[in-house]
Amino acid sequence: MEEDLEAFRRAAEAYNRRDVQAVLEVADPDVVWHDALQVMLGGQATTVRGHEGVRGLMRDHTEAFAELETEFSDVRDLGDRLVATGVLRARGRESGVKIESPFSAIVAFRNGKAVQVRTFLDPEEAFQAAGLTA
Repeated sequence: MEEDLEAFRRAAEAYNRRDVQAVLEVADPDVVWHDALQVMLGGQATTVRGHEGVRGLMRDHTEAFAELETEFSDVRDLGDRLVATGVLRARGRESGVKIESPFSAIVAFRNGKAVQVRTFLDPEEAFQAAGLTA
């Protein structure tokens, strides 16, 4: 749905600006966000819930990465959710190491708000999770 595509674009742009409030405007108050970025830091994928969880997640990302940007080159509308694939570029705050990685997200919407976000460092995993083939 066009409304969901536009909301996704707004949220992605806000995320890149590190504008927490603008990201939350697109997120349902009970959003569930499965984040794969912690894997880049040697940790486990994490799941946060609600606006407070998203605030904490974005704070963690800001603390870990001096630079962090997602660029989605392909966004597919599957009706009840979107699958976006592209690249993530980052630079570690302490290490200064630059990272460029494939990056994907599956975002489910209800009433124009994101209710579930799942991110992946492997686009093939995202396609499989969405029931698609690359």
